[in-house]
Amino acid sequence: MTAPVLMLVGTASSVGKSVLVTALARIFAQDGVRVAPFKAQNMSNNAAVTADGLEIGRAQAEQAAAAGLAPTVEMNPVLLKPQGDRTSQIVIDGRPAGLLTSRDFVDRKRDLWPHVERALDSLRSRYDLVVAEGAGSAAEPNLRAGDIVNMRVAAHASATTLLVGDIDRGGVFAHLLGTLELMPPSDRVLVRGFIINRFRGDPSLLAPAIEELERRTGVPVLGVVPWIEDLRVAEEDAVALERPDGDLRGAPTADVDVAVIHLPRIANFDDFDPLADEPSVRVRYVSRPEQLGTPHLIVLPGTKATIADLDFLRRSGLADAMVARHAAGAAILGICGGFQMLGERIEDPGGVEAPAGSSVPGLALLRVTTRFEGDKRTRLVDGRVLASVGPWAGAQSLPVRGYEIHMGRTSALGGVALQPLLELDGHGDGALSEDGRVAGTYLHGLFASDGLREALLAALGRRPPAQSHHFDPEREFDRLAHHVRTNLDLERIRDWLGLPAVGGGR
Repeated sequence: MTAPVLMLVGTASSVGKSVLVTALARIFAQDGVRVAPFKAQNMSNNAAVTADGLEIGRAQAEQAAAAGLAPTVEMNPVLLKPQGDRTSQIVIDGRPAGLLTSRDFVDRKRDLWPHVERALDSLRSRYDLVVAEGAGSAAEPNLRAGDIVNMRVAAHASATTLLVGDIDRGGVFAHLLGTLELMPPSDRVLVRGFIINRFRGDPSLLAPAIEELERRTGVPVLGVVPWIEDLRVAEEDAVALERPDGDLRGAPTADVDVAVIHLPRIANFDDFDPLADEPSVRVRYVSRPEQLGTPHLIVLPGTKATIADLDFLRRSGLADAMVARHAAGAAILGICGGFQMLGERIEDPGGVEAPAGSSVPGLALLRVTTRFEGDKRTRLVDGRVLASVGPWAGAQSLPVRGYEIHMGRTSALGGVALQPLLELDGHGDGALSEDGRVAGTYLHGLFASDGLREALLAALGRRPPAQSHHFDPEREFDRLAHHVRTNLDLERIRDWLGLPAVGGGR
């Protein structure tokens, strides 16, 4: 028997579809339903690695975790990783398949549908329910002919489709009504309900507008989901970082101040969620020199375009500001592309990121060079801390776990003895300066290792907390599920899906 599909589409990008799918995956799993997430095509530099070394969107890996599953490539068969305003790397069935311009992608889409269809049908054959997510707006007339992620998926699966709008942005009723009106009749009939997301205030004040929307459309509003504070669930897009003060977590009296450089093509920014969840730690994103201040730790994060973002550092003045802060005592950590930038030079003989034969100087804070190669390394890894100097010394020999996604290979300068930061699967990873105050690594997920995180924060000056703090994604999934369960008409959704009613889960 083929599993039903519950599909969430949006009035726009970043209306909260990914987080709602995460919540629904957790809710149905709590209620004993074997549920899997799905997104046909993702555009994000937040990526994850499956157990068999394939690459998918980070949001789908998070949704799988919420459902109690290991992520698989069928959950996101097409991934676009933007490298510039009009160019993206395309990943098909978990493996890189070249670069595309925005115009090329319109033509390429017709070849991608079989991958989408095969992946969704595979999930439907193995699970009781698939919760699918659309992308952007579900009703863009200029994108309808090449759609492989929104209503074409809903039609293929005869999905119970819910339309999500973000009231925090304003204009949600016009967005919901307008989106439905722009759909052709064959798509419109698939939309069974509306969800109003991210509301701050008294829901009773919305009653007249909800009544009018339902009268005009004949489509019920299934719930008004309130804003949820300090949620630590990985989000898909870097739009989530665009907060007024750049803080992931406001803590003006924090013991430790961490400045993450907000690169234009930042990738895997959820690396820093465990840090931001710590008491007495402030994590903030900075994109201008005057924002840098006097942090204890500066982090250069991953990026989809190392050479272009290195140029941004220099042009913006952030490169000089970082070097000056380091000279004044700040520690620096580079992760993946950020690690590559910290070296002496980056070479691109084959034109992976830049014109073939490009060679650019790095920030020269680590005695390493990076050479881009055509093959991408994607793998899950386990290891331990090797460092015995600097703020890392207290973490020596502690375990780490995470994943690698990178195309560059980094090595020591000729005649220089490399000091690795970590040992991963029996091999050295990353590099350290002689005093340990500059470090680089290819490991994503470094800060999710509780022991390392606590030792590093102690070395940076955090006073011992009243009790040890452990970042617990399971707790966050349960909190999110309870929040959405309380505010959504799940019984009506279950009825539409043909699932039996339950007594409320755990």
